[in-house]
Amino acid sequence: MIALKQYITRYFSTGIFILFVLCFLSCNSQVTTSDFEDRKVLFTEGWEFQQNEDITNIKKILDSDSWDDVNLPHDWSISKDFDENSPTGVGGGALRGGIGWYKKSFAISAKDSSSVFKIQFDGVYQNSEIWINGTNLGKRPNGYIGFEYDITRYLKFGEEENVILVKADNNDQPNSRWYSGSGIYRNVWLKKLNKVHVPQWGTFVTTPEINNEEAVVNIKAKIANQFSAKKNISVEIKILNGDKLITKTKGSEFQISSNNENEVEEQLTITNPKLWSVDKPFLYTAQVNIIQGDEVLDRYETKFGIRDFKFDLEKGFILNGKSLKIRGVCLHHDLGPLGAAINTRAIERQLEILKEMGVNGIRTAHNPPAPELLDLCDQMGFIVMDEAFDMWTKSKTKSDYSQYWEEWHEKDLRDLIKRDRNHASVFMWSIGNEIQEQWSEEGAKIGNELSEVVKSMDTTRPVTAGMNPPVHVSDEEVTIQFEETADQPNALAGSGALDIIGYNYAHQTWEKHQLNFPNTPFIATETTSGLQTRGYYEFPSDTTKIWPVRWDKKFTGGNKDNTVSAFDQVRTPWGSLHETSWKIIKKNDFLSGFYIWTGFDYLGEPTPYEWPSRSSYFGVIDLAGFPKDVYYMYKSEWSKDTVLHVLPHWNWEKGKTVDVWAYYNNADEVELFLNGESKGTKRKQDDDLHVMWRFPFQPGTLKAVSRKEGKIVKETIIETAGSAEKLVLSPDRKTIKADGKDLSFVTVTITDKQGNIVPRANHNISFSLEGPGKIYGVASGDPTNHQSFKGTEHTALNGKCLVILKADEEAGTLKLTATAEGLEKTSVIIQSKNK
Repeated sequence: MIALKQYITRYFSTGIFILFVLCFLSCNSQVTTSDFEDRKVLFTEGWEFQQNEDITNIKKILDSDSWDDVNLPHDWSISKDFDENSPTGVGGGALRGGIGWYKKSFAISAKDSSSVFKIQFDGVYQNSEIWINGTNLGKRPNGYIGFEYDITRYLKFGEEENVILVKADNNDQPNSRWYSGSGIYRNVWLKKLNKVHVPQWGTFVTTPEINNEEAVVNIKAKIANQFSAKKNISVEIKILNGDKLITKTKGSEFQISSNNENEVEEQLTITNPKLWSVDKPFLYTAQVNIIQGDEVLDRYETKFGIRDFKFDLEKGFILNGKSLKIRGVCLHHDLGPLGAAINTRAIERQLEILKEMGVNGIRTAHNPPAPELLDLCDQMGFIVMDEAFDMWTKSKTKSDYSQYWEEWHEKDLRDLIKRDRNHASVFMWSIGNEIQEQWSEEGAKIGNELSEVVKSMDTTRPVTAGMNPPVHVSDEEVTIQFEETADQPNALAGSGALDIIGYNYAHQTWEKHQLNFPNTPFIATETTSGLQTRGYYEFPSDTTKIWPVRWDKKFTGGNKDNTVSAFDQVRTPWGSLHETSWKIIKKNDFLSGFYIWTGFDYLGEPTPYEWPSRSSYFGVIDLAGFPKDVYYMYKSEWSKDTVLHVLPHWNWEKGKTVDVWAYYNNADEVELFLNGESKGTKRKQDDDLHVMWRFPFQPGTLKAVSRKEGKIVKETIIETAGSAEKLVLSPDRKTIKADGKDLSFVTVTITDKQGNIVPRANHNISFSLEGPGKIYGVASGDPTNHQSFKGTEHTALNGKCLVILKADEEAGTLKLTATAEGLEKTSVIIQSKNK
């Protein structure tokens, strides 16, 4: 049996050390599935950080006394001031990068000197360089891909400390078209392995045969031997449902040479398999055990799902024998006010909000995602388009990844495929987004090369790319975006490299797809680019505004306060309104689905505006996680929940002509009442997705009633709000884990005396916290707000604000208090409990 982990960093608490010892005593017996130790642990606590562009000598850096204590994941840029002169530009969120250094000291017991130690980074932005005890381990330019180093030969065992040093160089700007974040922004892991083990991403699980009665599971596993002598071992593979054994192999015995790798391949059959679907995302575990005599040398577990799917030329996307529209959104990697630093609960909250809307698909725009996102997509049921690159050899910004393409692209792509190919949620690989070479033969050549790399490693999923457009678009407003190339054929689309033709925008061509590409299925990789500011409305609402007028001309219109109407009426010249896009996808079976740009607002790229805006307007949900009104259009179309959403708010100037929209479902009609007087009954006509009334504003009570066959289905009431009086605090969860990572997202609503939201209230709200935790972030969803996300105060946007609390590792009671001038002070209690 492998001894329990004996490495104890100087930052481990006494309590954790005692827990390790107790675990060792209890586990020092015959190995079972339930008591076998993890082969890796989080290596994220007790780091030190400094930002320093002046020192390049690592000895001087290590001897510096300018270190601050930090825990990982960490994004240093998100704590900076928004700066109009930042070299990132507003496209990069107007937050500076620079060069950052991280170090950590740790000791490893002499008892573990015969083990192999590796350190795994899930992502460092960017140009990372790693040293252990003064020895350089290597560099990795790509800020989004995971990597690991074997550190065994450089370690000191016993009481002497080891020092790991990490440099993240995000100084050369701009290198991204959106906010990237800076630093070790994803998790770090320390692995302790037997010298015979399964290496990083060393398994590949596929299900080549599936029916209702049984599923064949094919498992390939690499076995590495880092001993200087050959070893005789056996490999046993089990499939588990939770802790329950479903089936296993007898164990294959073989000899593995010294410093070599072998591959084991086995097929197992599961009877009456439970299939993975977006509604019931069932997961199995494949467990690989490397055994020598009675000792288990290594145990490597892989989650996987059993599902059958295809993209059909006539029926679109088919999952487990049934047609299913992919109702997806594109997501950038930032977590709004938390920046790029990943947090599992923050990602989970995003996915919960999207799931409630009826979303079933995620596109990882435009880079490899955090592993935690894919784990959650596996568990929650999302169809993921896993994307590798935003550019190839031709740059989009001055200092982007194109400069590293020649040396690094194949390794980065191979590592992405190896890392993610076991995820049940990953249904397709995207080899690029809006690639500049797509209209040239060079693009066709690169596309085929990348596709061949993917298929050499995974033939179970199709390859696509987000192209703009794959065919000529006759509409002048769209053509003008690509005026230099619009008349040229898209060489990538016609190269044969792609199994699915991916359309970015060009919605005018979707219905002609079967004529343009009779042998290749369709996916709308990126659509819409509608623009809204949550809670802000303009009339009349049934006119379409195109902001900017042209993609290549500076926008000089709009509103002085950089707002955009929240009615679905404003789009970019290359995009379409939300309703326009969905109507086309909805009515054509052969259109497999789409990914909306975007699910959430994100930092950077504040189209159509420039400074003082510093984040996007594209999201169906704002940067704080509050849905915009169009969210409910999708929910009425995609969700089984009964929806009757009425917009706008009901605080206007008396006599002003206003429009009232209603999104509804599960009903035939909606009747609208103002102060008890009917304003008429409306029904959706043809392919309408909302109904509308227009009349002069009068204060009071606006009530909508939806009916089906004359019976009331739902009622929605909006009151004219009085003056702001109160702050209402609503945590998404009142009990969280005391693990130093869990979060509670607290919505702050400004209301009148009766509890109605005051829709134009923009008070500055201050927060204080008592108890074992901290205020981890604040936000409102306002793209122009320059207050720090890491502060303790924030100005509300149209009656709402968000504060995020992070638990300490000590259990206790958290008391959050909010105050604002002229409003009643209020508090809320959140309990932080041990696991």
